[in-house]
Amino acid sequence: MTEKKQKKPSRQQVYTLLVEIGRKDGDGLPKDSTGAALMIYASGIDEAEAVRETVAILKQADTAPLDVSGYGTLDERLAEGHDIPDEERELMKRALDENSVIVAQMTPFFEGDDATKH
Repeated sequence: MTEKKQKKPSRQQVYTLLVEIGRKDGDGLPKDSTGAALMIYASGIDEAEAVRETVAILKQADTAPLDVSGYGTLDERLAEGHDIPDEERELMKRALDENSVIVAQMTPFFEGDDATKH
């Protein structure tokens, strides 16, 4: 009999991304919003892959990604002193287990918000 192949450890990691999206027909944002910020947990071999996958999925979902800021992996965030609640850790684990992109929070922008003034 042949031996079962050992499963190689995954090189995937989960990255925390903040994505700013603009308006687009059918985007599902509130009618009077000017865009939104999305807190996302995305898996990837590196942060660049996580960003590419996230942007591709958001475009498929009829949103208009404008800017992506990366905040690193769980370990990198902990090293920077971030307090990461269990709920966030669970979403990160899910993103890793499912090799997926998870939108953890969506904050719409409205005219007059400080976030919409550049």
